[in-house]
Amino acid sequence: MMEETRARLIGAARKAFAEQGYSAASMDDLTASVGLTRGALYHNFGDKKGLLQAVVSQIDGEISAQARAVGQKAENDWERLLAEGIAYIEMALKPEVQRIVLLDGPAVLGDPSQWPSQNSCLKATTQALESLIAKGIVKPVDPEAAARLLNGAAFNAALWIAASDDPQAVLVRVVEAFRCLAEGLLTPD
Repeated sequence: MMEETRARLIGAARKAFAEQGYSAASMDDLTASVGLTRGALYHNFGDKKGLLQAVVSQIDGEISAQARAVGQKAENDWERLLAEGIAYIEMALKPEVQRIVLLDGPAVLGDPSQWPSQNSCLKATTQALESLIAKGIVKPVDPEAAARLLNGAAFNAALWIAASDDPQAVLVRVVEAFRCLAEGLLTPD
């Protein structure tokens, strides 16, 4: 029952935050739309900010899963890493991701590098780089530092796309630059 309540609240919040934005979304309207009270919200998430964190985590999980699915189609481990990073950046074209994760998320939740969902992405990127370093594909650099730089570049690129008047044009520029930046990690042939 508790998981069902949480899921209903997250679903309603996701819709409200995407359509109205975090600050304009009414918690009374949101809870009423799924037949619950504010007490249910506070019991499950503490407050509106806690509910936003749950929504961001859910969307981040979906983004990560979609990026991994794209990466699985790559020809090799290096191309997989690039494909996942580019797929993450491309998610910034989705209005829901723009509004909730890229615009409201940092404004309300603070530094994205401290979000649990971003930390799991960092861990996966670090592990991928460790493997690529061990295989001699990537220069022997600190894998966590390189992962933080790649992930930060992808996130900031996504922020730029989300705030742009012409997201498609910015995406083309970003993907080319992201690829060039990442290729700097490759060992010389």
